[in-house]
Amino acid sequence: MSTGGSGEARMSGEDALIARLFEPIARHPGALGLKDDAALLAVPPGHELVLTKDALVAGVHFFADDAPGSVARKALRVNLSDLAAKGARPLGILLAIAIPADMSSAALEAFATGLGEDASDYGAPLLGGDTVRTDGPLTISITAVGAVPTGSMVKRASAPAGQAIVVTGTIGDAALGLALRLAPDRPGFKALAPDERAFLADRYLHPRPRLALAGALRRCASAAMDVSDGLVGDLAKMLAASGVGGEIEAARVPLSVAARAAIAAEPELMVTALTGGDDYEILAVMADEQLDTFAATATASGIGTAVIGRTFAGEGLMVRDALGAPLPVGQGSFSHF
Repeated sequence: MSTGGSGEARMSGEDALIARLFEPIARHPGALGLKDDAALLAVPPGHELVLTKDALVAGVHFFADDAPGSVARKALRVNLSDLAAKGARPLGILLAIAIPADMSSAALEAFATGLGEDASDYGAPLLGGDTVRTDGPLTISITAVGAVPTGSMVKRASAPAGQAIVVTGTIGDAALGLALRLAPDRPGFKALAPDERAFLADRYLHPRPRLALAGALRRCASAAMDVSDGLVGDLAKMLAASGVGGEIEAARVPLSVAARAAIAAEPELMVTALTGGDDYEILAVMADEQLDTFAATATASGIGTAVIGRTFAGEGLMVRDALGAPLPVGQGSFSHF
């Protein structure tokens, strides 16, 4: 992002928009006031950079009528979730946004406000980016830059056999929140109290990146990733990348009170919880002797953890029901293609 001109009167419409909405939230000195074509960022001594990018498109990753501030927060948080799973702390973000011609000035201001507040809260300052107009849907792409001590990034493809499979928080809330939005009269959702429906809807719209666990993951985890496309599918990816197999018990997967109530009323929703996307919890593999340390750190941060299975020498992923029988889960995760 660059404002280019030396005064408001000489600015193009794009430069004026950047100066008005995004320059005030680009507080890091390396952003150079968004007046240059690039940012300047020093790598902390003894560290390596961790970079990640996610794009969100209206009608695909969020609803076109979602509050713009919430959309901005989701766009930032899904990227910070990737950094957390790698054991990284944020250094800053780059934003590219394709703005529909009919997006109002008030909506843009709400978007910038939401982004700025979250960037401040999570210590991920805006460093730069790009703004364009589009005849298509609102599209946001954020590149997040983080840092880890040299050689300590927690990789996806490094899970050994014979270790515990662990997840943080609760699983399936976001997928159920999306299903609730699409079909509110389903039996499982009609059984919910208003606060339970509101909880599931919020979990879909506002991910909770587990940055507080970045250090604990570096110390304790053999492998980790965030759950973005569904627990079963993402675990299968990790196992395949690591060259090991795994088994989990559906009954041990942590569920929120709202998710349990919906599944009790409509048992088919359990598969939705296991395979639906947008949880943005941490999925990790670690040795048994690390479990207590990791759980204690998570508990101190107000985050729950659960051991849901184990890895083994071999290949594939088996999901078992409460009786120990294989549980069919279909494709296992969301896929764009």
